[in-house]
Amino acid sequence: MNTLVLGIGNLLLSDEAVGVRIVERLEQDYRFPEGVELMDGGTAGMELMEYMASRDHLIVADAVLSDAAPGSVITLHDDEVPAFFSRKISPHQLGLCDVLSALHLTDEFPKRLTLVGVVPQSLEPYIGMTPTIEAAVPIAMDRIIQILREDGCTLEHRGVSHDC
Repeated sequence: MNTLVLGIGNLLLSDEAVGVRIVERLEQDYRFPEGVELMDGGTAGMELMEYMASRDHLIVADAVLSDAAPGSVITLHDDEVPAFFSRKISPHQLGLCDVLSALHLTDEFPKRLTLVGVVPQSLEPYIGMTPTIEAAVPIAMDRIIQILREDGCTLEHRGVSHDC
């Protein structure tokens, strides 16, 4: 297994931080097996290419702009992801779209790609997320854990062992 769970977000723009916070909580609450990496991608773009290249599965956690209600958790797979990003769903769209395009060009695109996105309530400058988005973090975490379970991953909850 060669999986990367990548959290993307800007900690200075309220709910925009959700992807980073999801990955932080996953790292805090679980021990991941060898072959599963977690990474805070912050607001980086092309700098992430080497980390994303040639993965069996790339799971991206991010804030996504959508008509769905704030706090909604949206999951997209493979070809749905670039198409969804072309609709301007994320403030990181340009960076992530560029990296995904470059990975296609270099034949290093991940075998599987999943986006777990949370619809933000606020993107105003503020350190801290709104209560609506705080409440969505465990839902997004559970979605990522379920995706990993479908990949055959077993992880350990800090304190209690679980299949992911």
